[in-house]
Parts: sequence; structure tokens; C-alpha cells
Amino acid sequence: MLVWVARHGRLVLIAGLAAGIAMPALARAMQPLIVPLIVSMLFLATLRIGPEAARPRPRDGPLYLGMAVLLQTVMPLAALVVMAQFGWQDSIVGLGVVLALAASPITGSPGLAVLSGADPMPALRALVIGTALLPLTVLPVFWFMPIFSDPASTLIAAVRLLAIILIACGGALLLRRAWPGLGRPGVQQGMDGLMALSMGFLVIALMSAVGPAIMAGDPALWWILGLVLMLNFSTQLIVWAAFRGTGAGKIAPSMAIVAGNRNLALFLAAVPPEVAEDLLLFVGCFQIPMYLTPLTMARLYARATP
Repeated sequence: MLVWVARHGRLVLIAGLAAGIAMPALARAMQPLIVPLIVSMLFLATLRIGPEAARPRPRDGPLYLGMAVLLQTVMPLAALVVMAQFGWQDSIVGLGVVLALAASPITGSPGLAVLSGADPMPALRALVIGTALLPLTVLPVFWFMPIFSDPASTLIAAVRLLAIILIACGGALLLRRAWPGLGRPGVQQGMDGLMALSMGFLVIALMSAVGPAIMAGDPALWWILGLVLMLNFSTQLIVWAAFRGTGAGKIAPSMAIVAGNRNLALFLAAVPPEVAEDLLLFVGCFQIPMYLTPLTMARLYARATP
């Protein structure tokens, strides 16, 4: 069954998205599962990767380190400067944009790359390095964000992120080392199915604010949705074009996918609870372009990749 789910991953993602919007009561009931599901996805992604693949090659280091700092520190700090010019730095949408840009790639990035016809290995390496560096890259961003009122709260938020990453990823690496059979192709296909199911369940929970907003005719929903669509797809296209322009066309689709699709939901465990509640509509809208990436970008990436 899990192998079948892995083969039909696109449909699972779309089904979860549709269920979260159409059944707001179910989405609200699943809301407490958001953080556990995020931890389980980090665990599954690391278990799927294994210790050898999780250790990037030395020659890849400068590229992926530079990308992590650019995507997770420079971009959100630049966004904070822009937001401050318009007085939006305290708004939920402004906070959502900055946190989205500060986040590491989603744990399903390699899977999205496969579903989009791209090489998953660059996405895998970017995921490993971006997630490992997140507690460090996010510190300067948290420092300047208005939701963290003092240095202590900034450090506490970063420590929460570090604890989640260490527990999920460290536990998975220990299990993989103790149980080498988990690296067999059939088992890995099963893990891909579990990952797709986890992503499907997670998006149901994350859509808990979107269904009610649609039913209530909330005008904020549509301009937030337009904003996140532009943010995701424009980032993907810019990064894809930049890599192709430098002659790195083979890794361009994967790097575009990790640049546009970030693990914003992970920050729900780090920000103050009242802010997390207010962010749910933005987070829910942010999932839509993410889960539509294989449907909207696959033809471009597959055709244009040498």
C-alpha cells in the first residue's frame, strides 16, 4: 500500500489539500498534530536519506553553505528592511513573509524534485545543510523581529528549533545506523509512501484557517493567497534562471524547488502561541503553491533540464 501511495504522491498531496479546505472541522481537530507531524516528517526524511547521503561531499560545501545563508538569512533580513519601510513589520502577513524566507527547505523537497522531473540529490543536500544550519541562520532574523521582545526569547526560540532538529534527525540517523536494512530500495519506497501520507495529513491540519476563511468570504484570504503564489513561484523562477545562467542547469530545478518551498510550519513550534494561531491563515495559504509545484512546474523543469 505504501509503495502505491509513493507512486501516486501528487494525488495524495492534492487530496490532503482539498480535504483540509473542504472539511474545516477535521482540520481544526487535527491542529494539535501539526508539530508532531512536522517532527515525524523530519524523522522520516532523515531516515530515508541515511548517514552517508546526509554527509555532503566536501566540494559541495561552499555552494550549499552559501545558498543556506543567502536563502535563510540574507533574504529574510532584506524582507524585514522592506517591510519596515512600509510599516508592515508588525503585521501578520509581514511576519509570515519574513518567516517563510527564513525557513529551511521543506522536508519533502527531494520528493517534490522527483515529482517535478528534477534530480533529487541537490535538493537533498540543500535540505540537510539548510536544516542543520537553521538554528544559526535564523538567529539574526529572530533578533530583529518584533515578536521576540528580548535576546532571551530569541535564544529560546532558536533552542526550540535546535531541539526539534536534534531529536528528529539524530534519532533517525541512529536507527538507520543500527538497522542497515532500512536502506533497501523496497523499504525506501515504503518510506516515500509514509512521507507522502505525512505531508497529506499535515496539510489537512495546516488548512484549518483556510476553509472557514473561504466560507466567511474573508477578503484577506485572496490577497494573501496571491502574495504567497507570487512569492513561491517567482522565487523558484529567479533561482532556476540564475543557476541556468551560470551553467549549472542540471541542479537548477532542485535548487529552485528548495528556494521556493520552505518549512514555514516548523516555526509554529518556535514563535509565541498567540502569534502561531494568527499565522495559521498565512501558513495554510503558503501550502497551496508548495503542493501545486509538481503540477505547475514539472513540465518546465523536465523540458529545460539538460
